[in-house]
Amino acid sequence: MTISNDDDLIKLQEIGRIVADILAAMGAALEPGMTTAELDGLGRELLDAAGARSAPELTYGFPGATCISVNEEIAHGIPGSRRIAAGDLVNIDVSAEKNGFFADTGASFAVPPVSRVVERLCRDGRRAMWTGLRQVGANKPIAGIGNAIGTFARKNGYTLVRNLASHGVGHSLHEEPTEISTWPDHSERRFMNEGLVFTVEPFLSLGAEFAEGGEDAWTLYSEPRALTVQYEHTVVATRNGPLVVTLPVGAH
Repeated sequence: MTISNDDDLIKLQEIGRIVADILAAMGAALEPGMTTAELDGLGRELLDAAGARSAPELTYGFPGATCISVNEEIAHGIPGSRRIAAGDLVNIDVSAEKNGFFADTGASFAVPPVSRVVERLCRDGRRAMWTGLRQVGANKPIAGIGNAIGTFARKNGYTLVRNLASHGVGHSLHEEPTEISTWPDHSERRFMNEGLVFTVEPFLSLGAEFAEGGEDAWTLYSEPRALTVQYEHTVVATRNGPLVVTLPVGAH
């Protein structure tokens, strides 16, 4: 969507804060021994309390309130009986709707104790996302996002998953502009109009270049198998640069 008035922006920021706060609460609750279904249950309780609805459930009939992916799973993991263990890398993706507005956020969490390599991967996953976000602004080229993230990944010895793209969001979970690459894409010619709402969500990896499906209809796995992190914000392109709407209360 394109934000055209203050009322729309206020509603987008409201759902943005809701998903951001829920993501933070779920990350803080992570502990060895809990199942991904129990973690998802917390997310559902918080969504209900905020008067919001799970976007993947509402839009696609996804079997869970949130997507929780562990280790070799990198996206769209179905909450269930899998128990989280010390050393696991857990990605939580929270997207929701309230008052007709959608926002989408996600982050990867390492369950201690973890190696320095995993700590660095998580730190650099956040850095990669912010590298892309800093390229956002009215009338700027969309290709700048993937080019900047690609340069960061190459300099720091990482690969990028190249078939999971960012996307427009706002009036629905996935909308125009579709297929926003978070890797260098020489065919990308589009520009960001003022008020454009979309996600920036690179998948930074220790070797994977693609995501592939598994036995169920949802869960995606790294190919080749390698630890991969994803960090995601919903952002508005403004004349003053990026306006991130999925920051938790108290974040700067």
